[in-house]
Amino acid sequence: MTAERVLRLLALLQRRASWTAAELAAELGVTDRSVRRDVERLRALGYPVHATGGVGGGYQLGAGTRLPPLLLDDEEAIATAVSLRMASAGTVAGAGEAALRALAKLDQVMPPRLRAEVRAVHGATDTLIGPGVEIDAEVLVTLARACRDQVRVRFRYAGADAERTVEPVRLVTTGRRWYLMGWDLDRDDWRTFRLDRMRDVAATGWRFRAREHPDPAAFVQRAVTESPYRHVARVRLRAPADRVRELVPPQVGRVEDDGGEWCVLVSGADRLDAIAVHVARLGFETQILEPAELREAARDLAARLTAITIAP
Repeated sequence: MTAERVLRLLALLQRRASWTAAELAAELGVTDRSVRRDVERLRALGYPVHATGGVGGGYQLGAGTRLPPLLLDDEEAIATAVSLRMASAGTVAGAGEAALRALAKLDQVMPPRLRAEVRAVHGATDTLIGPGVEIDAEVLVTLARACRDQVRVRFRYAGADAERTVEPVRLVTTGRRWYLMGWDLDRDDWRTFRLDRMRDVAATGWRFRAREHPDPAAFVQRAVTESPYRHVARVRLRAPADRVRELVPPQVGRVEDDGGEWCVLVSGADRLDAIAVHVARLGFETQILEPAELREAARDLAARLTAITIAP
């Protein structure tokens, strides 16, 4: 069949840099003229196939303005999926979300036998670099697909017996943990969920219409830095915001610009003295904005540090 032959031609062009027409004809069992017609079919599909004449000339698959579909053999598919799983877990800086989207696409079309191979390799592999909490890659893929396809998900959450039903919007990673932001149908409000606390995650057959929603990254950051804690403090630091962001992870505090020389740090904790220690360790001139009780905690901390003596 012509379609099958065109796919075989594409696989050959992706295998090595350059082929002569005679080599391709021999591989495909057709004439040079058939090769030329099939090359034109590939070009019509958006594949930039370049042809050069003369001695040593031939056909070469070049780079285009957009990425066309790729044909992967079994070994290439396994290697790609394993690499994407590692990247989605945070081992490649800045590539987590893109790798997760690509992994969801690849997992959808991968034959079951190859999917089992990928899981076996992933299950037998450890890395020294990764998030603070290990996340099941299957949960990542299921949620990524649900976000993409706008499909409701059901799961059980740590500490609660009742099943939750959520319209997922976006996965957000802080570098140490993964979070899902979505509309909680049971709470009738936006919520964030830690993926390592989710159990029995499954996509339903119910699609939903996207709602107007807050910025996922900002929403998750506010939830993880403020909501879980008894105390939330706002302090003004004499330092550029970018400098403070280098020292304060996004899951620990939110840094707001306040002019070029100053910024505002918002952070939470169950104890005020823990906030005082954290701010003191940053080493910048500090103005406490709120709560007022943090000033007393800072004075107590200073007194305790002053009272420390060196044993004779």
